[in-house]
Amino acid sequence: MLRMEELFRNLPRLETERLILRKMRRSDARDLFAYASNAEVTRYTMWNTHRTLRDSEHFLDAIEQRYREGQVTNWGIEYKSNGKFIGTCGFVYWAPEHHRAEIGYALSAEYWNQGIMSEAARVVLQIGFQKMDLNRLEARCNLENIGSERVMQKLGMTYEGVIREQLFIRGRFESVKLYSILRNEVPVAYGSN
Repeated sequence: MLRMEELFRNLPRLETERLILRKMRRSDARDLFAYASNAEVTRYTMWNTHRTLRDSEHFLDAIEQRYREGQVTNWGIEYKSNGKFIGTCGFVYWAPEHHRAEIGYALSAEYWNQGIMSEAARVVLQIGFQKMDLNRLEARCNLENIGSERVMQKLGMTYEGVIREQLFIRGRFESVKLYSILRNEVPVAYGSN
């Protein structure tokens, strides 16, 4: 099993048919701003809509700091056909002593409803079960976030229920739906070992 610092300091580059998952960098700021400035994209996120390019630069500076410190964080998603940075996918937390982690993600609205986030999240889940020695992987979404919930379902995750008023976001309490997948369910979900 990898130690947290090893994995996130040396975040491996992952590749799928359409995507490259890689470390984010400051040069991604314009592409990040293009989607993070869209209120529809940030409607259900924990972070605010970016108002200026500087907001996106600050966000990327913080992510780069997390990489340097080996803290739990996300991969940037690059769309192969045009080289654009279009979103993020990765871990929200990792509790190695409990063999449990949670994933989170965000995607440019231009790429919604194309199976892109399911494609990205699938390889992140594989890292969790193969390299992080997870037994349980969780994901949460706002009650109205149907798109995020569909991703969880496509990943073969099981709906566990509503966690009432779990988060305080933008001045109000939010309830979330909780999904999870266990190590022994992965072969069924992905059709392989």
